[in-house]
Amino acid sequence: MTDADLVRKKLAFIETCVADLRRLAEPARIEHDLREERFVEHTLQVAIQAALDVGSHIVSDDRLGEPESNRALFELLVRAGWVPRALGTVLSDMDGFRNILVYGYQAVDPAAARDVVEHHLDDLLGYVAAVRARLEQTAND
Repeated sequence: MTDADLVRKKLAFIETCVADLRRLAEPARIEHDLREERFVEHTLQVAIQAALDVGSHIVSDDRLGEPESNRALFELLVRAGWVPRALGTVLSDMDGFRNILVYGYQAVDPAAARDVVEHHLDDLLGYVAAVRARLEQTAND
C-alpha cells in the first residue's frame, strides 16, 4: 500500500515549486539573465524529480512492476489508473527535459525552459490532482 503521507508531502512540494515559478519567474528574461535561467531550471528540475519520486513510491509500494526507465515508470502509473494516458505522455516528456537539465547543463535551450514555465506548469498540477484523487479513492475503499 502506498505511503499516502509521504506522497502528499512530495505533491505539496511540487505545488510549492509551481507557485514559486508563477510568482517569481520572469520567463521573458530566461534567455538573457543567467540568474533567472538557473532559478527556473533548478526549480523545474526539483519539481520534476519530486514527480518522479512520487511515481517511484507508488510503483514500488503498490508492486506495479519494475520500470527500466522513468518513461516506463509513468507507463506503469497509466496502466494502473493513477494518471490518464495523455498526462503520462506529458510527464515522460518532462522527464526527458529533466535529464537534459541534470546531465547536460551546457546543452539546455533556455527557450525550452521558458516554454515549460509558460505552457506546462498546469501539467505538473494535473499530476498532483490525479495522484491526490487516487489517494482519496483508495482511502475511501
